[in-house]
Amino acid sequence: MQDNTDEAQTITSARYVCTANHGFAPYAQEELRRLFGSVKSTVLVPGEVLLVTLPQEPQEIERQFADVQPLFLRHMFPVGWQWTINEENSGQAWENGFVQYLLDDERLKGARVAIQPRKSESALWQESAVSLKDMLQTRLDELGAEFVVRDADWIISVFISKDQVLAGISTPRQNLSDWNGGAIRFQREEGQISRAKFKLLEAESVFDINFSAFHEALDIGAAPGGWSSFLLERGLKVTAVDPAKMHPSILASPQLTHIRKNADSVKFRDGEFDLLVCDMSWNPKQTAKMVIDLLYALVPGGTAVVTVKLMSKKPMALIQEVISLFEAAQMQVQRAKQLFHNRDEITIYMIKY
Repeated sequence: MQDNTDEAQTITSARYVCTANHGFAPYAQEELRRLFGSVKSTVLVPGEVLLVTLPQEPQEIERQFADVQPLFLRHMFPVGWQWTINEENSGQAWENGFVQYLLDDERLKGARVAIQPRKSESALWQESAVSLKDMLQTRLDELGAEFVVRDADWIISVFISKDQVLAGISTPRQNLSDWNGGAIRFQREEGQISRAKFKLLEAESVFDINFSAFHEALDIGAAPGGWSSFLLERGLKVTAVDPAKMHPSILASPQLTHIRKNADSVKFRDGEFDLLVCDMSWNPKQTAKMVIDLLYALVPGGTAVVTVKLMSKKPMALIQEVISLFEAAQMQVQRAKQLFHNRDEITIYMIKY
């Protein structure tokens, strides 16, 4: 059954499905407002997914994001096709019209293509998102495309709610991430100490940090050892500072030194480490001060990766204050981002002058 023009339409305005970590969509919306001025939005998933209309042309929007990388906005895709249920089409299928929209796009023919479907609760598509991906991949066989998970030339993004289908074709750069919804997922390994390890794995990917290139790492507030275990796996020598116990699985490593003290009571040699990491559930300004007090031990040109807990009703102001503290301490902030594996926190990646 074919959709008629009243039921499905090609969208040319700059509309995007935008995603943030749960509860942080309002801050992603504020970021967009600061960048683009007037922003119209509709909630698709409370606190997490928005349908946003931006006043600029898509090319200008892409250029803006090349210059200013968002902190809370995790993922976005341009809406190029939409189907909305109404009284007239409530018994009709939307799939045929959507498939035809994709088959008509010359960019997809012979290209590396990723299909990334998402759905809300009580969505029009009642089966799983995976089944939708399988259906589309089967019906798009005549494109001669190579269907991939990563490193695609083009991404087909689909978001389905209870009353509409929003879809688009874009590049990973336009989406801000080549992961579905910007959700970078890792498989928990047998014997893994904690999920905190996923934060560094994601930072490695998003910030393009080659952790294996470092030699000596200082891990502040290290217990029970999730970040230390990751760095040991990358071949680093790790000095872990925490009065609490480290996990037994890494204590036997000859590459690990555990100092059972508070970070403010230890002393190191100047420039002893080329990497400093800190992931503590502590007051953000106190965390920043503690890290700054230990920066003498980081070699010039060394890297720091620090999480900052957002213990404030005004997180954007708090983040700017913390970043200013680090910058005043001769740290060059390369990127600040709320990663998918962050919760009520962000991760800051810095290099020492």
